[in-house]
Amino acid sequence: MKKGSIIINAVMAAAIIALFVLHFTSGSSSSKGEEQNTEQLSQGDIVYIQIDSLLNKYDMFNDLKSELESKAQVIQDELDKKGRAWQRDATDFEEKVKKGLITRSQAENQQNMLANREIELRQYSNQKQMEMAEEEQVLIRRVMDALDKYLEKYNAEKKYSLIINTQSTSTILKGNPALNITNEVVQGLNEEYVATRGKK
Repeated sequence: MKKGSIIINAVMAAAIIALFVLHFTSGSSSSKGEEQNTEQLSQGDIVYIQIDSLLNKYDMFNDLKSELESKAQVIQDELDKKGRAWQRDATDFEEKVKKGLITRSQAENQQNMLANREIELRQYSNQKQMEMAEEEQVLIRRVMDALDKYLEKYNAEKKYSLIINTQSTSTILKGNPALNITNEVVQGLNEEYVATRGKK
């Protein structure tokens, strides 16, 4: 039985949750091209949204992200607690074996129980990681669905030919800041979200 494997798994789970949190909190600094002047835009223009900026300013996303971060912290605390309990029991078992305080049969039984608990804890950790990943995907789909619905209404009025997004993996390297409608869209999304949040 590997003494530290459960601790390593707990640390890995913490790292995954930390990466998840960083994924949603990175990119909050605004870029130079974020200032916009949409007065010059006309029907048929191609405009863009800085999706990273939009997400960081969108109240619905921030509310859902906070809920998810809270859940992730509760899960991490629970995993840490279970990992410490297992480690404490494993250390206690080793002490008893070293001092000859238990029979060989008792030692085998306790070792099997500890090994089973370690497996269960690893499976539980994996299950929680998958649940959090699924919740993250649901969060993103909910936000993107809200954005899609809003842009449908928004563009019915503005009649842009194309609304594209920019992000760190985008093929758009430079755009005219006047074509950036991010702040206008965020403002509309937040107004809509606040109105629907009040109805719940």
